[in-house]
Amino acid sequence: MGRLRSTSGAAPLASYPAHEHSRAPEFYGFVAWTSTYLLFVLFLLWALLPDSAIVYLGIDWYPNREWALLLPSYTIVLVLLTYFTYLALALFGQPAFSSATTITDSYARYPPRGHSSSLETAAAELLDAPITVVNKALYF
Repeated sequence: MGRLRSTSGAAPLASYPAHEHSRAPEFYGFVAWTSTYLLFVLFLLWALLPDSAIVYLGIDWYPNREWALLLPSYTIVLVLLTYFTYLALALFGQPAFSSATTITDSYARYPPRGHSSSLETAAAELLDAPITVVNKALYF
């Protein structure tokens, strides 16, 4: 028996054309990676080299050196404020502990009074358990 063709009934899968994708994201990632390292090295050179070395390289104007400390400090403060704001918004959106919405919501489906499964082998309907039933099962 010869080789199975993709159109024969015995072949497990039909052959699909290869998925062609662009390599542009790889190039964008490489450019972002190299430019980030280049900018970091330039930042370190600006922060650590003496003024005479920078002027010797032909750079006449550059920002004040105090920004070498201020920019990282401001960035850290911004990150901490972002975390604090996110936490505050999450806490602000929560209901109070005394609110009934911490126990149930408008989408809850409770079983009708006197509800019991008609067949023991039948799959139970998906319903929410009332808090009184949960408390009786857990604490009594």
